[in-house]
Amino acid sequence: MADNFYTGVKKIERSDIKTAAFDARFPNTDQTKNCWQNYVDFHKCIKLKGEDYKPCGQFFRTFMSLCPTEWVEQWDEQREKNAFPHRDFSS
Repeated sequence: MADNFYTGVKKIERSDIKTAAFDARFPNTDQTKNCWQNYVDFHKCIKLKGEDYKPCGQFFRTFMSLCPTEWVEQWDEQREKNAFPHRDFSS
């Protein structure tokens, strides 16, 4: 399901995923908000700039590094059903 959506993003190997760099917006050890924000930012970026816009890849790499796979799959399913809990993704 999620694999189909990310066709415009260069496939990354497990070895390409690195720990996300420090982000001053999220100074605490709990990275849940950082994960969520990078997921949202990635989808906003490709919605505005298109899947081929390379700078969007930074958001992708960060959320893929920080977010549990189950969360990403659930959020992808919610977006497909227009049920994702973020105003920029509602129809």
